Amino acid sequence: MPFAFLTNTALDEAIQKYQDVLIGHGLRYRTEIIDTQNTLNRVSAHAVYARISAPHYNACGMDGIALDSKKTFGATETTPVKLGASDFLWVDTGDPLPVGCDAVVMVEDVVEADGWYLLYSAAVPWQNVRQIGEDISAGDMIIPSFTVITPASMAPMLAAGVLQVEVVKRPVIGILPTGDEMVLPTEKPREGDIIEFNSSIFSGMLTEWGCIPKVYPIVKDDLVLIQEALAVAIGECDGVIINAGSSAGRADYAKEAIQKVGEVVLHGIAIKPGKPAVLAFAMREGLPCCVPVVGVPGYPVSGIIVMDAIFKPLLEKLTYRTFGKAETIEAVVSRRLTSSLKYREFIRARLGWVGGKMVAVPLNRGAGVVSSFVKADGIIDVPQNVEGYEAGEKVTVRLTHSSEEIRRMLVISGSHDPLLDEVADIMRREYPGSMVASSHVGSMGGIMAVKRGEAHLGGVHLLDETSGVYNIPYVKKYFPEGGVVLMECVGRVQGLMVPAGNPRGIKGFRDLIGLDYVNRQKGSGTRVLCDYLSKQNGIDPSLINGYEREEFTHTAVAAAIAAGTADAGLGILAAAKIYGLDFIPIAEEEYDLLIAGDAYETEAVNRLIIIIKSEEFAQRLQRLGGYTLKNPGSVKLWN
Repeated sequence: MPFAFLTNTALDEAIQKYQDVLIGHGLRYRTEIIDTQNTLNRVSAHAVYARISAPHYNACGMDGIALDSKKTFGATETTPVKLGASDFLWVDTGDPLPVGCDAVVMVEDVVEADGWYLLYSAAVPWQNVRQIGEDISAGDMIIPSFTVITPASMAPMLAAGVLQVEVVKRPVIGILPTGDEMVLPTEKPREGDIIEFNSSIFSGMLTEWGCIPKVYPIVKDDLVLIQEALAVAIGECDGVIINAGSSAGRADYAKEAIQKVGEVVLHGIAIKPGKPAVLAFAMREGLPCCVPVVGVPGYPVSGIIVMDAIFKPLLEKLTYRTFGKAETIEAVVSRRLTSSLKYREFIRARLGWVGGKMVAVPLNRGAGVVSSFVKADGIIDVPQNVEGYEAGEKVTVRLTHSSEEIRRMLVISGSHDPLLDEVADIMRREYPGSMVASSHVGSMGGIMAVKRGEAHLGGVHLLDETSGVYNIPYVKKYFPEGGVVLMECVGRVQGLMVPAGNPRGIKGFRDLIGLDYVNRQKGSGTRVLCDYLSKQNGIDPSLINGYEREEFTHTAVAAAIAAGTADAGLGILAAAKIYGLDFIPIAEEEYDLLIAGDAYETEAVNRLIIIIKSEEFAQRLQRLGGYTLKNPGSVKLWN
């Protein structure tokens, strides 16, 4: 079959074409017979019918006496029937109904008096008797074909004598990681090593989808080695994912290796990320059905998108499960989104119910930023023919959390500080079901997010150069009409983070001239402080190498210094401690929380206030280092 190298086929068209080709080459599910006790969450391959009735005998339904109901006729409250010991038999629940009996009277209704047994009401035929087939009759259908077996369906099957069930076999999906630079997960990777974790991600996804993942050893970027490993995987598996090497680079051999053992249907899908995906198949020796082979890009986000959008629909044919569509919701996008008309783009986003509307805050689009999937609450699906959206426009978001979870989520946007992560963790522990979403956009970003109604609160530490006062002047400037609360959180020390041992002998801000520096982004409180210190010390920023090099978190600055790409950077003690850096105190500042007025009385904010006043929070700050607590939770300004 001819194929086009790196085509730009629309996603829906690609999926349909691929499925049509696979079905035409015999793609189908397989079955196996297993013990009924082991069928939980498996899919029935055929309708299951009862082999015996349940119950399979006439059973006593109560503890009491079994008798011929005719002997009780005429019994009333005023004229009870007297029975002798020979008129009935004592029985327990589940006992076979004795011959000659057609009713059971509960023991509570039998009154013993003067050697007689009195009944004050008449029994009716088959009273308190579970007759043969009352629950299930032999031959009844218990569950139809292609039903996911639950505990509730296992019980009647066993009761009806069904000891084995033919189920859809869970497909074995091979995962073949490739790349010279790939190494198994380790705490101490060498420079240039790339930790191979995509196979763990894909294994988890496949397990959730009812498959058995089989991860093969990492294969070097060698066409012959990849071809040989691929041939082995095709011979052992019902589907194969070959990870990395699907692009058009010098060492990208996935497509070429697949051609040696199978056939390529498409190479290149009009999606971003995930464009270089290879859709192919191979015939497995001895079987009439084909084996799907998908070449997945190496970047983790690209791989996740391809697995979810393309491979998951195929599994409905192999597992006979219906995965259904994820919940979608309309949200207002927080900032302008641009997109190319060439691709259908999937953008991860944080979501929050703020000010009576659902707000979507786009996350980093990088195909290698796997952490964005942890942070994301949904995926914005930008159609191929749309150039993007303006801030404030409505977008459709496919949820990765339930809408109920998102509606109770506390949305924090502002200056980065590890204490926000600690707050989120304490909240999860103390208030199960609580969720906190924090975005690191700098202090000014936090102010604007609260102003635009995109966050419930934001962390701020902005120094006013004229007055020397933190935060209050900015709140008054940007909220002249009021509507916000400025709440005290912590005091903290900002300082210069330098490599252990301070090899450059840095003592203060003036010593940065001529050195390699790593800065925070414009609009962050740390950047405002840095600019202020430059002016105060009469330093031209152009004399500091890397002054325009920006990172978005204190830990990212610390990581750069620890990696040896910078001599210093302004940040907090907690970040320096994480990376084993020396710390030179420069200034004490006030890190406060700016809260939207309509959020201040909410349950989520009240919980946050309780937490920052707690002993647990104080202990965690002590472990982080560099913080002081004066009056956390007190109102500094109600504007």
